[in-house]
Amino acid sequence: MNYKIGFMQGRLSPQDGKKIQSFPWRSWINEFKKGRDLKFMIIEWTLDYKNLYKNPLMTQDGRKKIKFLMKKYNFIIPSLTGDCFMQRPFWKANKQERKILQNDFLNILESSSLVGIKKIVLPLVDNGRIENKKQKKILINFLKKINSFLKKKNIQILFESDFEPKTYLKFVKQFNKNFFGINYDTGNSASLGFDPEKEILTYGKLIKNIHIKDRKFKGKTVPLGFGDADFKAIFKNLHKIKYKGNYILQTARSSTHRHALALCNYKEFTINLLNKYNNV
Repeated sequence: MNYKIGFMQGRLSPQDGKKIQSFPWRSWINEFKKGRDLKFMIIEWTLDYKNLYKNPLMTQDGRKKIKFLMKKYNFIIPSLTGDCFMQRPFWKANKQERKILQNDFLNILESSSLVGIKKIVLPLVDNGRIENKKQKKILINFLKKINSFLKKKNIQILFESDFEPKTYLKFVKQFNKNFFGINYDTGNSASLGFDPEKEILTYGKLIKNIHIKDRKFKGKTVPLGFGDADFKAIFKNLHKIKYKGNYILQTARSSTHRHALALCNYKEFTINLLNKYNNV
């Protein structure tokens, strides 16, 4: 079967220091050719707040280049992970700064729509974690006001959160299901010690995108199969809810810097699981 497996931008580039993920400024163009050579057709864009408006996604010339590369190498960019939102969460900013960050948020959505990105992952984890009722209210009030904008731009906001399943479901159900959903991260759930069967069956069709990675319980990202992610339960229950969306490899970096080989191994790992449970 032709599964929709892509990779997180930067996974085919040299690691930036100790950062597991960052926009690959020097090599983002080369990732299209490298990815095509490895028979990938999907990239998830990643956006940092530092030098935000210099990112090719955020400039007219840059978007032209992106669209040229997509056509040349037969790639699609269906989604974007907004690390920038986690690095500078508007729901934690004072009133003056908040307006600037909210404007940045809308500009990112606008620019994304111009290259065909339809799903924006909004991480409510780490520095973006909601810590009190005030932050939650600020976030909800703003997002509820932009439904017409999301409809016009044909964009969905997908939350990524450390809420336990029932709380998470209650939170997401406050929003219009046409414009909001869930990005399910297999590694983050393992790190939090959540039961993937309970999670996936609870969220059901609200899951619109999946990040494939592995983590130890309360630990860091490790190669697939070496952490506490219960991939058997994950793929078995994704099959139950008839998930047909993308699988984005947001996997551990190669300790030997053989990033292409590592990504190919992770792709094969994922395909084997999909084959097993799609043939049940």
